Amino acid sequence: MATGSVVAPPPSLAGGGRGLRGRGVLHRRLAASPMKDEPVASTNGGKDEMVTDGLSVARRASHPGLSSSLSNPMSEVTTPFHPAAPSDLRFNRLRPSVEESDCKYKRFFGCYVAREAIIDEEYWIAAWLRAENRYEDQSSDRYVESFKRKFASQEFHALKRRCSKLQGEKYICFVAVKNDDLKRTVLNSVVGTLDVCIRHPLHGETFPAEPGKSSFHCRIYQPDQPKFGYLTNVCVAKYARRQGIASNMLLLAIDAARLNGAEEVYIHVHKDNLPARRLYDQIGFRMVDFDGARQSSDLCLLSFSS
Repeated sequence: MATGSVVAPPPSLAGGGRGLRGRGVLHRRLAASPMKDEPVASTNGGKDEMVTDGLSVARRASHPGLSSSLSNPMSEVTTPFHPAAPSDLRFNRLRPSVEESDCKYKRFFGCYVAREAIIDEEYWIAAWLRAENRYEDQSSDRYVESFKRKFASQEFHALKRRCSKLQGEKYICFVAVKNDDLKRTVLNSVVGTLDVCIRHPLHGETFPAEPGKSSFHCRIYQPDQPKFGYLTNVCVAKYARRQGIASNMLLLAIDAARLNGAEEVYIHVHKDNLPARRLYDQIGFRMVDFDGARQSSDLCLLSFSS
């Protein structure tokens, strides 16, 4: 098993990127060898690949509007966004090379690399993975493809807005990308995603709520309080499970949050999601004791700290 590595920001940017808490030397645990895992959330949108004319093509891909792209790699495919927000997304676009992806944070493991999303096509695939996960148990619904398409479109725009914020909180989307010598499209390269938000607690906040879930009158940050990180949207393509993708994305996100001053990193998990709970426990997350009055009884709040 290959050793994971984390590329931290250059000295002039140390502490200025988005991610984990703490600055300076990385926590030894987070720089350790990559881990194998059972992904926290998986999708049903991926299948085995075959290489045709130098392009890696996914069999029976269920991504919306991509059929013509797969049958004709040179065609341009526009995603079904609402008219007010046109997009020039091209799914025949080749993935950026490691040299071209100028990221502050990277973690290499096996035949993958976890890093920040850097182009719109990667944000879109991240949004579609989340749509696949959300509707995974509703595959028999005749309208499920329309639901997924709408959800992915909304999530794509929301994700871009969150990641472009300059004040109040830092939000970063990480993706896991295939790292090999084949020419691959972005569509066939992104196999996992998660988000991390780093911010100060809100006024009256005891334990963190999911970003964007707090009421309007509570959207007042307390800069005199220590920062914390909050992880969301952990998704791994179904065909890419059990290869250490979720765990390595989590470790990179924790590391990034620490480098940005977060003293604690939190995540919610459904109480019945035993594979996810085992994974978080393996990484070092521990249950937070609270009365549960502000949270659903089906969710558990976990915390990671040094």
